[in-house]
Parts: sequence; C-alpha cells; structure tokens
Amino acid sequence: MKFSLDKNTIFLGIAVIGVIVAGFLIFYSGDSGSFNFTGIFGQQNETMAQKAVDYINEKGLSQTPASLVDVSEESGLLKIKIKIGEQEWDSYISKDGRFLFPQFIDMDQQEDDATVEQDEQNSASIQKTDNPMLDVYVVSRCPYGIQMQRAMVEAVKTIPELGQYVKARYIGAVVDGKITAMHGDAEAQENLRQICLREEQPSKYWDYVSCQMKAGDTSGCEAPSGVDSSALSTCVSDSSRGLAYAQEDFNLSQQYSITGSPTSMVGESRVIESDFGGRSADAIKSIVCAAFNSAPDFCSVELETTQAAASFSPTYAGTGSGGDSASCE
Repeated sequence: MKFSLDKNTIFLGIAVIGVIVAGFLIFYSGDSGSFNFTGIFGQQNETMAQKAVDYINEKGLSQTPASLVDVSEESGLLKIKIKIGEQEWDSYISKDGRFLFPQFIDMDQQEDDATVEQDEQNSASIQKTDNPMLDVYVVSRCPYGIQMQRAMVEAVKTIPELGQYVKARYIGAVVDGKITAMHGDAEAQENLRQICLREEQPSKYWDYVSCQMKAGDTSGCEAPSGVDSSALSTCVSDSSRGLAYAQEDFNLSQQYSITGSPTSMVGESRVIESDFGGRSADAIKSIVCAAFNSAPDFCSVELETTQAAASFSPTYAGTGSGGDSASCE
C-alpha cells in the first residue's frame, strides 16, 4: 500500500510515530474530555470503527474530515475503510480497540510474490527448444536414482505424451568388455537390462521399471510388463548392442562431468530438481515444460506434487523420500 505525502494522509505517519513513542494509541473520550485507557473494549465493531474515525478528526490528523465507509474483520483485526476527500484508505484496529494500524505488511503475499519470481527465474535459466529432452542420469540400485525414476514413471503414466521428452540415462563404464557400476555387478547388470529395454523395447521400458522398483525384482517383472525376454537376453549378451548403447550413456556422463545419481540435464544445462518442486511427477513435467519455446497443452495438467519415495517401494510415496537433493556418488 502506498500513500502520498499530502496533508489529507499525514495522519498515517503521525499514527505510526504515536505507536513507537507511546506503545499504543488511545481513543479520546468526547464525553469526559479526557483520555480513556480502557478504550472501547467490548463495543460493537461499527462503534469501534467510528470511534477511530472520530479520533482522527478530533486530533486534526487529517486536514479534510475523514468518514467511515466500511468495517470488517480480517486476520484477527478490524479492517476499516476510511474516505478522505475523494480517496479511500484501509486501516486496521485491534479488536479490543486499543491499537490503530494505518498500514500493515502481508508477509504471505510477499512470500508468494517471491516464489513466483523465483519460478520465473528458474524457467528462464533452462535452454529452450521446440523439442526439449530431459535426461536424468541414474544407477539402478541408488535409492535416489530410483526416486527420480519413480517420479518419471508417474509423470509418463499420467501424461503418456510426456514420455517422448524424458529419458533415463545411466552412469558407469565399460572396462575390458564388461559393464561396471558404482554399486557393484548386480547394479551394473540391471543398468544394462534397463538400457537394452529403453533402446530396443521402449514401449515396455516404463512398465518394467515401474514393476522393478517396487522390490528390486528383475526376471519376475518381465512377463507382467510384456517384455520379450528372449530379445532382452540377446541384447544384454551382444556387446555390439547392449554395451554399445551403454557406452553412449557413459560418454555423455563423462562429457558433462556427471558423477551423482540422479543428475538432471536439459540439453547442456544441469537442472536442480528442487528449483521446480523436488523429485515429484509434477516437477518432472514442470522442468520439461519450462524448456519449450511454446509450452504444449499438457503443461496445464496438474500432477502429483508429493515427493516420490526413495529406494524400493510398492507405492509412489513413502516414508523414505530422501529429500530432493540427496544423491549416490
């Protein structure tokens, strides 16, 4: 709320000074001609509001007489609308009638404004294209990598079209013709299985990952997910296929100096998930949508904002969310 410095509104500044010096404002009793410290406690809202206006006029705090327009309750205070000349002002009174607040600061509104501004800055920092891709680098046995995959699964399940704009990539290495990973051979082999599904059976990839992340099952999730087990086995054992696909991921992770699971990238820009709401389905959508030159219609769809569960879990959300910045390195 902004006030001009004309004489009609000078009472605002005087009232603030009065609060600082005296600690409270007291209303003048017109009947006795003396100060009444008990004020107007217990009287009706309208009566207290009018008493405040009378106080302004009697003390000469406004060159032009003030008049009461309206009174209402707001956030535990009485809100009074005062007309001075042709302008109207909002002021506030404590409900016991002792304190007059010519102005207040809405801290919630300031926080909301700051959040909107921060969201706009986050969106502006992302590289924008007509066909963006969110690459999330993970390893299959990292609790926080699984957390991000779970958020991605939920997002794609709700908005299938989103699937063409998100991809899980993997961190590791190929050493002497053998795939390696940060948590050992079991993780390395599962990384390879998921990479083969992503490349050769993409329509089954998210269904398989959704099943596998519930309890860490591997072969038991193939049939329920519609996976062609024979084709998967061939890809994993053929170094010109499985290991070649994996090496592409590893080359990119080295190019961008990626060591932590998960790490999110849009183009060549690293993305901090917490800037967009954390590791949730809605955050996945928000990151992708922020990277479009012109956001598609699905960007208006509201998704799950709860943080996805970390590690293996039969449900989307769980007690072990792991925050939105933890990673495996």
